[in-house]
Amino acid sequence: MSKSLKRVKAALEAAGVEVDLREMAAETRTAAQAAAAADCALDQIVKSIIFRGETSGHVRLFLTAGGNQVCADKASELAGEPLGRADANLVRAETGFAIGGVSPVGHINPVTAFLDPRILEFDLVWAAAGTPRHIFSIAPGELHRLTGAEIADFTE
Repeated sequence: MSKSLKRVKAALEAAGVEVDLREMAAETRTAAQAAAAADCALDQIVKSIIFRGETSGHVRLFLTAGGNQVCADKASELAGEPLGRADANLVRAETGFAIGGVSPVGHINPVTAFLDPRILEFDLVWAAAGTPRHIFSIAPGELHRLTGAEIADFTE
C-alpha cells in the first residue's frame, strides 16, 4: 500500500469516518474516469484543484464538483492573493500527493481549502484517495467537516 493511500486511510479512521475505499481497475485521474469507475454522476466526483498563491507561494485547494470549472478570478478573490499554476513538485511538497491522486484529506501540511456548494447537493460523493487508482465515497457534510473547507462560490 502506498504512503499516500495509508495517509488518507489514517486520516479517515482518525476522524471516525467509515468510507467505501476502492481500488479501481482503471485510472481515476480525471473526473470523467472516476465517475465511470464509480458508476455515478460526474458532479458526484470531488475534484481537488490546486493553485499556487503568487504572494504566499503556498497551495490553495479548491474542492469542486466534477462537472464544474474553477473561475480563476473568483478563486483569487477568495484566497486573498493572485493564484497561478501549481507545479507537480509544489503540490507534492505541500500536500504529499502526486497530481492525479490529490485527496481532500491526509495532507502532510495544513492546506487552505474551499468547497463548491454543488457538492453538498448529493447524498454521497467520491474523491481521490491518494493514488490515481483509489477513490472513496463520503457524505458531503462529513467531507466538509473533515477538510474545514470554506463553502464558497468559485466556479464559472
